[in-house]
Amino acid sequence: MMVDQLKALANDTRLQIMAWLREPATQFPAQDHGDPVGIGVCVSHIQHKAGLSPSTASTHLAILQRADLVCATRIGKWTYYRRNESAIAALLDDMRDAV
Repeated sequence: MMVDQLKALANDTRLQIMAWLREPATQFPAQDHGDPVGIGVCVSHIQHKAGLSPSTASTHLAILQRADLVCATRIGKWTYYRRNESAIAALLDDMRDAV
């Protein structure tokens, strides 16, 4: 899993998204469905901030989700993403053990 996670992070855009999601309340505008820390950030906010098309933003987020670095929450027709802090901590531990 560590190799897949590192591959997912080996892209400037995905790495930037992960950095933004570290402090979502300060990086993104308010959203209708609740707290960005609790439920995550709406994909449309991520798309706009990154300057990406909807399909490109979805592709980047799907790669991060498959690598277990983000979690998705669906509310109605909207999808919200937040960091998977336990998986990120495990990745950092695995990296310390490997190098």
